Amino acid sequence: MEFLRPATWAEALELKAAHPECTPIQGGTDVMVELNFDSGRASALLDLNPCRELLGSEQIGGRLRVGAGVPYVKVIRDLGRQAPALAQAARTVGSPQIRNRGSVGGNLGAASPAGDCHPALLATGAVIEVESATGGTRMILVDDFYVGVGKNALEPDELIRAIWLEPASGPQYFSKIGARDAMVIAVCAFALALHTDIRAVGTGIGSAGPIPRRATEAEQYLADALPWDDPVPLAEAVARDFGALVAAAAEPVEDVRGTAEYRRHALSVLARHTLTWAWNEFAARRKVAPCG
Repeated sequence: MEFLRPATWAEALELKAAHPECTPIQGGTDVMVELNFDSGRASALLDLNPCRELLGSEQIGGRLRVGAGVPYVKVIRDLGRQAPALAQAARTVGSPQIRNRGSVGGNLGAASPAGDCHPALLATGAVIEVESATGGTRMILVDDFYVGVGKNALEPDELIRAIWLEPASGPQYFSKIGARDAMVIAVCAFALALHTDIRAVGTGIGSAGPIPRRATEAEQYLADALPWDDPVPLAEAVARDFGALVAAAAEPVEDVRGTAEYRRHALSVLARHTLTWAWNEFAARRKVAPCG
């Protein structure tokens, strides 16, 4: 196996163009597992660790730009206010060692249906900045990024450079269910964002279908049902109906981690819980007694 080690981002793009079949590696938390199990062995690895251009985050024009190589530990430490759902998801990834090495960009590149960051990115309407040596930069809406199990919308010569997010205007929450409390692949996961500035709702479903997805019908229902101007305690029927719509949006499989029926039920519970947490926070901000 060939090991390609560029010194700069520009050199990385040139190498990717010359070796489109190569597999990018930074934290290696997904790639090295596959190599250890002799699964999907690549002809070449493209080491992005020397590319310092991927390691920063900044605000540009009111939006948050997070470099593809920013590790989970920095997302947790630095972005909890601006991107709370993403920071919460990052806290659930693996062990401290994994969180020190793994990155949101790597999670996107692997495009696993069970990736912890995907629901938060969907709920917050992330945009993925990708680049190639010949085609330059293009932006991909996160909704369009996942195209199959372990497959993304990148062209063979493209690499992920950054993730763009709108700073949170309202409460955001992420939750997942697994066989134990830590270091576990999600049986299912869910993220919710209340975009209070535009009175809209964002959702993200993970590990309950061939690709991560939004529950668009549930989003519209909730945006219409929430009493934005007078955040009184949330009606139980609203939470129940929202949970049912989220469960209906899933397309879960049966595997060793859970049945399809269990995943749908668990998603409805996660949806109700995250909604209650988010609405209570919104109500508290408005100095109204929280519900339940």
